[in-house]
Amino acid sequence: MQVYHHINDFTRLENAVVTIGTFDGVHLGHQQIIKELTDCAKLIKGETVVLTFFPHPRMILNPENHALKMINTMAEKAEILDHLGVDHLIITPFTRDFSNQTPEAYIKNVLVEQIGLKTMVIGYDHRFGKDRAGGLNELKQFSATYNYTVKEIAEEDVKDAAVSSTRIRNALNLGDVGTALELMGHPFTLSGKVVRGDQIGRTLGYPTANLFIEENYKLIPADGIYAVTVELLGNRNKNQQVNDPYHPANAKKAGSRPHYQGMAYIGHRPTINGMSRNIEVNIFDFNEDIYHQNIQLNFLHFIRHDIRFDSLEQLKTQLAEDKKDTIRYFARG
Repeated sequence: MQVYHHINDFTRLENAVVTIGTFDGVHLGHQQIIKELTDCAKLIKGETVVLTFFPHPRMILNPENHALKMINTMAEKAEILDHLGVDHLIITPFTRDFSNQTPEAYIKNVLVEQIGLKTMVIGYDHRFGKDRAGGLNELKQFSATYNYTVKEIAEEDVKDAAVSSTRIRNALNLGDVGTALELMGHPFTLSGKVVRGDQIGRTLGYPTANLFIEENYKLIPADGIYAVTVELLGNRNKNQQVNDPYHPANAKKAGSRPHYQGMAYIGHRPTINGMSRNIEVNIFDFNEDIYHQNIQLNFLHFIRHDIRFDSLEQLKTQLAEDKKDTIRYFARG
């Protein structure tokens, strides 16, 4: 998959099959749209294009609202879309000027002239253009003028129409990573660099890798203990390109990345009166130095909520039970 960080970097195609959206979570409903996109492209020997935006439109149109957090970072989203067989991903900056285009200007200038639209695959409820005035009717209205066809994904055709990014966010905010997994068809992930902590886990017999998440817009699930798998991504900095073998967007490498089972902790460490929110993972049967390397946590199952213990010894005893519960989860398959 080719990734473009601005629509101006994209070279117009002769036979583009296009869909548009934020695709946060790339959940089962989104995946139905992507499947239709790739099926249409095969029929007409075209190339698939996903046009998405960063920042999220709501971050620009409602800047005073800081509550919105994203299920995916852009790199995580790119990896999933690559795995689903998308040919081109355009990540174009969302600005007020961009949002103020009329529906016809958006169709003509962006979709037709810059991308080369020949077939549009669109969800039944997608809106675009100034004041969200554009939708399926406008796409159909201008299709003859600009020589493209429209394929609607009707509500009843989207697998599990109850799936929504909002529902997934609500589940994650409650720690319900199992429901999130069911709705997305893949685990919720956190990716970041391993940084040094205060080594308290090591003194308890449960050494942890402390994760630093660079993207402040990334949703972090509720405090607690989780069963996770851990993938080692290697060394990478934010300036490296998507052909970097350790970049999460490189799905061809994803299947061969080293991965382990473990239990992750999210919380303020109340037993030691911690002040900051930490993300840590105890990786089972693992004793390598991975400081400053990037790892990915795949959240599979909620073990328990975060609680304060009266002593470190009580915490150590509970961690032993947490590990047993986590191993039992993995043993169930």
